[in-house]
Amino acid sequence: MLVPKAVRLAQKTFPTGNPNFAVKQAFPSAISAEDADPFLMCDHFGPTISKGKETNPDVFPVGWHPHRGMDILTYLVEGNGRHADSLGNRGEFASPGCQWISVGSGIEHAEGGGVPAGETQLGFQIWVNVPSSRKMEDPRYGTEPPENIPLFTSPGVSARVVAGEMQGLHGPFSTVQSVQIIDYNLEAEATHLHTLSPCHDTCLVYLYRGEGQISGVDVPSYHVAQLEASNLQVRDLSLSAGTEGMAALLFAGKRLNQPIAWHGPFVMTTQEEIQNTISDYRKGTFPVKRVPWDYKRLSAFPPDHPIHST
Repeated sequence: MLVPKAVRLAQKTFPTGNPNFAVKQAFPSAISAEDADPFLMCDHFGPTISKGKETNPDVFPVGWHPHRGMDILTYLVEGNGRHADSLGNRGEFASPGCQWISVGSGIEHAEGGGVPAGETQLGFQIWVNVPSSRKMEDPRYGTEPPENIPLFTSPGVSARVVAGEMQGLHGPFSTVQSVQIIDYNLEAEATHLHTLSPCHDTCLVYLYRGEGQISGVDVPSYHVAQLEASNLQVRDLSLSAGTEGMAALLFAGKRLNQPIAWHGPFVMTTQEEIQNTISDYRKGTFPVKRVPWDYKRLSAFPPDHPIHST
């Protein structure tokens, strides 16, 4: 049985620099990016009650900002997602659903403001690292409504397959590196045996609601368990819910074992690549692939763009 070698409390961080917007960060604050490889970040936001939906189509609570060199997932358990980017994508999605970008050579995007007043928002932003040889590929994008996220069920257990494969179901988050992300919900005192893929040598479990045990080890709410997954002959771990049930994200993946050069929204493998990225951004040649109009203003979109028919 795979056994936790560390159980740590997710740390409070401020990803946008706004002191009014805090998240619980499972990694890299609690588990380092080197230990979580290929996973870079898991920010847990909410639950919060919305003060109202943003009515200005060009205003987003998380304003326009760049990324290069990783795959990004915004996964909502509750609430309504809203997103815009430099590829000309704009839209909303219901929960439980997600929006993802394999950012490659670079994108700019903005998020938030889609939850009506009085409704709850709860979700995660997750970053997955990319092999160094593929960091400058063209960006890819997807928005996935609830019906696109496969659901596995067994007595007392439900599991949404967000990325990777489980029981013949395939998640929609299309990452460059091989990963599995499963959103588990267990009823009170329910148990489940999860089997890792033979190619995955990293495994983390983050409890975001309730408490329970991972392979017999107590894990409280808002804690992340790092499991010893390097032995490819040992592939099973057990999930056991406490008396109030539990919800947990399971992360499994194939380690990249490459250097991590990280500067804010940019993740490369060398400091030279980081400096080149910053230079591109300052010169205005970033992002490399983008639509030819001002993607930050809805009024600038071409008249025949699909956004005008939604």
